[in-house]
Amino acid sequence: MLWYQTPSGRWEDGLPIGNGRLAAMVVNETDRDRIQMNHEWLWRGVSRDRDNEYAADRLPEVRSCLEKGDFRTATELANRYFAGKGGISGVKGRVDPYQTAGELVFVPERGRFLERSLDLDTAVAYCVRDMGCGGECVGREGTVRDVSGREGTSGESIGRLMSKAAVSCVDNFLMLRYRGDGMRFSGRLFYTRVEDGEAVTRVQYTENRICFQCAFEKGQSYRVEAVYASDGNIFADGDGITIKDAGYLDLFLNIGVEHKGIEEELERYPLPAGTYDAEVLFGRQEERFSGMMKRTSVEVSAPEVLLPTDERIRRMRRGGKDNGLLLLYYHYGKYLLMCSSVCGELPANLQGKWNDLIQPPWDCDYHFNINLEMNYWAAEQNDMGECAEALLQLCERFVPHARKAARDLYGCRGIYFPLQADCWGRSTPESYGWAVWIGAAAWIAQHFWMHYRYSNDRAFLRERAYPFFREVAEFYEDYLVLDGKGEYRILPSQSPENRFEGTGDFPVSIGISAAMDVQLCFDVLGYAIESAQLLGEDPQRREKWKEIRAHLPGFQIGSDGRLLEWDREAEEVEPGHRHFSHLYGLYPSDIFNPETRPAQYEAAKKSLEFRLGQGGGHTGWSRAWSACLQARCGNGEAFYEHYAALVKDFATDSLLDLCGDIFQIDGNLGAVAAVNEALFGCWNGKVRLLQALPEEWRAEGRVKNVKIMGGHTLSFAWKDGKVTDLSLHKGAEEPVVLVYDGAEHIY
Repeated sequence: MLWYQTPSGRWEDGLPIGNGRLAAMVVNETDRDRIQMNHEWLWRGVSRDRDNEYAADRLPEVRSCLEKGDFRTATELANRYFAGKGGISGVKGRVDPYQTAGELVFVPERGRFLERSLDLDTAVAYCVRDMGCGGECVGREGTVRDVSGREGTSGESIGRLMSKAAVSCVDNFLMLRYRGDGMRFSGRLFYTRVEDGEAVTRVQYTENRICFQCAFEKGQSYRVEAVYASDGNIFADGDGITIKDAGYLDLFLNIGVEHKGIEEELERYPLPAGTYDAEVLFGRQEERFSGMMKRTSVEVSAPEVLLPTDERIRRMRRGGKDNGLLLLYYHYGKYLLMCSSVCGELPANLQGKWNDLIQPPWDCDYHFNINLEMNYWAAEQNDMGECAEALLQLCERFVPHARKAARDLYGCRGIYFPLQADCWGRSTPESYGWAVWIGAAAWIAQHFWMHYRYSNDRAFLRERAYPFFREVAEFYEDYLVLDGKGEYRILPSQSPENRFEGTGDFPVSIGISAAMDVQLCFDVLGYAIESAQLLGEDPQRREKWKEIRAHLPGFQIGSDGRLLEWDREAEEVEPGHRHFSHLYGLYPSDIFNPETRPAQYEAAKKSLEFRLGQGGGHTGWSRAWSACLQARCGNGEAFYEHYAALVKDFATDSLLDLCGDIFQIDGNLGAVAAVNEALFGCWNGKVRLLQALPEEWRAEGRVKNVKIMGGHTLSFAWKDGKVTDLSLHKGAEEPVVLVYDGAEHIY
């Protein structure tokens, strides 16, 4: 549980709740509560039908420059033809910004903030306010218990205003309940949205309903419906609702967006009408959410710390140790993924599903060159396949336009995904300076492969995963260039988002066969080959893919022993770059490991050490990737250092991850994958228990019901760094190899 005795100082310090379709940030300020709301499909909608200009006939010109070694000209031309107009061009890109739906505000007539909390098991946010006496309080001294169950001492005879909020994953609407504890209360209620010069809004109040409507100029529209009930006196006017002498106030809110059909969506998830029991509605939300959260668990030995969460963070920043807080951060990441995805049709974006701005950083979009993938690295391991489904559905929604984009931009069959995108499934590059990259679809293919490997669902492989792999493989068949030495080269190619000297002022260099592009191509062809073999399909294509894969550029090592990031040694403009793109083959892939490619594995480790030594890992998501990489390498103390830094250096008071001073959820979600990798990482077909167990966690711990490749479920415990008991529930007919206590064990 997150727990605070200080009010929210800013939106980023609020408490997030959600179910995937709807989300809300509960901001408990000194004198009021703000419930800021989002809907997963509430993107502005101005560029829903955008398309690419035909540019495939320009590809030979760019390739000619690259062949001659003129990378400066190639970079400039490639961006002119294939990168859209956003980014450093000075022109606003066409990626639609994710929007806030507005916020419900309740202002109590009087009162003093006491505490707020968020129960991660039930997804319920609580707040308690001391309302004082003044004739309305019912005297009651001694021990009191707040709505979250925590006990405290009342001291003087006081009254308290208790509130709780949740977004139901059963009924699919937001629930908010205020209750006077030993008192009756009064206050003011209204709905508002940040000023927006390109939107028309209207709000209506009646004695039992609020209706807020908004239409974006040249975009979509939406409506927020709220119903409420109270045993107090209700007065509605043009500016809001006044509540007098209430013992309770219940509110239920929902949102309908044009894309889903406003009326249809609101009718699909009807708000309570007539007789209802709010505690029953909260109870079934809590039961279902708790069941999903508790499917898997990780425990480590940690003393109980009876301090508010923000004070615990400050103690860690001053050098203190707090294993309980680090464990809380792990479960918070699971919580955020669940709240971003479980009832959703869209995956978590850069901020999950939480945003309070009309022009959020990076449009609060989908970045396919690390951030979106990182969001879902841990989904399968933590038995959250229904959350991964939101990601897979988004990618399948892109396929029709991705085929057209592959033809229009590069003259290729198959599919092309852009570096960044929104919810509309349009494969258009929009970030001039960064966007000449063709590896996004191949990276996303890994998630289709992992969904199959962790579920062993052969129908999914046949009907959804293999068709996706085949589309990506077809693109590479046409895009790769066979040179005179019999090598299939990738050009243009880039290493997101890095550059080398000699390519001008562009933030990313365009070159030939960047390491990450080669690794991605190698992996997706492998998925296609293995899937076709399992399904008994496409024997001729299979042979072609094998031939291409066997003749891709080698995974090269530089003269200093580091893994090369590009196809040749080049001077890095920023040696401590935040991206570790060329280390994809170390993690999340396992191309480089000490059993099959020991030389590249050592070179990758050296590259990681060098980049971190030059200041790499200086954003939250980058530090999460660092923790994953260190865990994959078996470096327990380094893993712990980077993981702990996410809390000490890259977290708000509500433990939300930061990129600079901007909330970005990928660090929270990537941290879950890092812990999983340290405790039960898998590479080269073997599950490695406690491969990066830090000394701080060595005493004892337990992992329950996690998923491993092959559709198996694993539980184990340890004491003094040794596995003490183990349970394996086999889900597929294949041997399982577990490595622990210095030996391999085959089940």
